[in-house]
Amino acid sequence: MSSTTEQINKIYGEKLRIRVCGILVEDNRILLVHHKSLGKSGSLWAPPGGGMEYGEEAHDALKREFFEETGLEIEIDGFLFVHEYLDPPLHGIELFFLVKRVGGSLVLGKDPEMTNDSQILTKLDFYDFNELNEKNPDVLHYVLQSVNNIQDLINLNGYFKFH
Repeated sequence: MSSTTEQINKIYGEKLRIRVCGILVEDNRILLVHHKSLGKSGSLWAPPGGGMEYGEEAHDALKREFFEETGLEIEIDGFLFVHEYLDPPLHGIELFFLVKRVGGSLVLGKDPEMTNDSQILTKLDFYDFNELNEKNPDVLHYVLQSVNNIQDLINLNGYFKFH
């Protein structure tokens, strides 16, 4: 097991996390961040987001997390859905929101919980679903594996447990 994976398990493993995630769509393309050492294949493309801190409101947490990972300032356009994942040792409840860019510059950020030599964010870019459908599904966030296009993703509502 790599030191990065060990650090992820130590920080996030065997505890429930509440996460906020932002769906940013521009020109029919969705912004995704690549994480190494996550997912079934050890590689994961997911919408920007992260864990809420005690006392932090969901919208504030999403604005903070989005900026940390992408350098972009956002506004929340609305709540979309809840996704629960359980992929031991990780367990999370994710609140997904539709967001829009209002400032900042697109730049790969850092995960502040990880040390400098164990950063897991490796790349970020906008993708259309034709490009995503060509990827191995195991490298996509569960929510992205369950839909075929951006409109289907935005139209999801309710509580989901994809796996």
